[in-house]
Amino acid sequence: MAQWNGECDVLVVGSGGGGVAGAYTAAREGLDVILVEATDKFGGTTAYSGGGGVWFPCNPVLVRAGTDDTIEDALEYFHAVVGDGAPRELQDTYVLGGGPLIEYLEQDEDLKFQMLPWPDYFGKAPKARLDGQRHTMPSPLKVSDAPELREVVRGPLDNDRLGTPQPDDFFIGGRALIARFLKAIGKYPNATLHLNTSLVELVVEDGAVVGAIVERDGEQVTIRARKGVVLAAGGFEGNDELRRKYGVPGEARDTMGPPANLGKAHLAGIAVGADTGLMGEAWWSPGMTHPDGRSAFALWFTAGIFVNQDGERFVNESSAYDRIGRDIIAQMDEGKITLPYWMIYDDKGGERPPVNATNVSMVETEKYVEAGLWHTADTLEELAEKIGVPAENLVATVERFNSFVGTGVDPDFGRGDEAYDRAFSGGEPPLVTIGQGPFHAAAFGISDLGTKGGLRTDTAARVLDTAGTAIPGLYAAGNTMAAASGTVYPGGGNPIGASMLFAHLAVKDIVAGR
Repeated sequence: MAQWNGECDVLVVGSGGGGVAGAYTAAREGLDVILVEATDKFGGTTAYSGGGGVWFPCNPVLVRAGTDDTIEDALEYFHAVVGDGAPRELQDTYVLGGGPLIEYLEQDEDLKFQMLPWPDYFGKAPKARLDGQRHTMPSPLKVSDAPELREVVRGPLDNDRLGTPQPDDFFIGGRALIARFLKAIGKYPNATLHLNTSLVELVVEDGAVVGAIVERDGEQVTIRARKGVVLAAGGFEGNDELRRKYGVPGEARDTMGPPANLGKAHLAGIAVGADTGLMGEAWWSPGMTHPDGRSAFALWFTAGIFVNQDGERFVNESSAYDRIGRDIIAQMDEGKITLPYWMIYDDKGGERPPVNATNVSMVETEKYVEAGLWHTADTLEELAEKIGVPAENLVATVERFNSFVGTGVDPDFGRGDEAYDRAFSGGEPPLVTIGQGPFHAAAFGISDLGTKGGLRTDTAARVLDTAGTAIPGLYAAGNTMAAASGTVYPGGGNPIGASMLFAHLAVKDIVAGR
């Protein structure tokens, strides 16, 4: 029998969108809850999100905005996109559960949301929503309304990676979501939150998970969880050893997850018999390479094309980021692409790449040039020599692409064919001539927003063993759980939305005494 140093009804591991949603639900439902966060700040990967959005069709925010979407259409779209990549009942739980969750949360004055139109990522799939009416984000929160949270909410990325000050005006995006939940949780005396406290292992008695050993300030502490443990600690994207073991492409240095996402919750679950799924999967994106050697998630390309080592285009550059990433990985697996690949663009916007959302801000131009990441030349032939691609191919590629601009149609890769492609170009085809010298090239690699493989669960977020039986007392959500979206990324806000929902459902299951 364990010697307990503390106890609660529910122990939540992790403080991203899932962790804080689970802790909030437990506190509000009258349970004693302890949340432990491995780092010195709350928020996990969620806090890095620029929008902090959730893909929750037909939720009250969207209904008030006048959406004509239906849950039946949303289900048809999700099923068509995800296919058999995840259990159908898990898919249904996600799509059906978002609306009721927002309704539940909006009963609290601290939890406010608003519509942010964001088109579905598979615009040609049945019942895809092209007007963005399935996407909701947290409303900004004034820092002055919760000044005690300014230094303890993780992010923005520039703060962690470039040392820039944290904003003094507003929490926005993912930081707003975390701050709003922390403010709401703070009203409940039955909730205790601990930073710098990492999971070591789960405690099992008579086949049930009854608590966990955690490490705090270099000492191990054993916490009893009378009703359940919810693992919402993110993925294992920061652990190169686990990435190699499970075949996750890319490297830990290029992930957008925080440094503590090492898979400790995954390993703890596996150690008590949990089954796993999708362990080779991640949420992918193209990554602009920075002078520190890291390739960071980038989107919103206003011009330019990508070319491979042969000086040829190979992808729809304006497609949804996960789709681009998967296309690149597939071609890498086939030996068709080597890293880096290059963004080619002209001088209409100057030397800096036409990328409006780099997530990590660009630093001084000369640092990219000194690192061999950005190149400039008066002609395409000279540029090709600098980046080591065949000059005749690069010239022909640019000429062919330029010929598409006048027609507004890209017959090679369909750039502009879907609503998402045109989301950043005012609804027009995102085809811009490369013709005004000097010409430029910027190095790109592969990035990810975190792994999405994890512990298999049922629709109540109960962790399943290898026989498909729920392990008593153990739940998982977010990137610690095998994703309900399978091997695809159906729409913006899917990762955070699933994390919040399944943590909430886990606690509701605990409350029901199941």
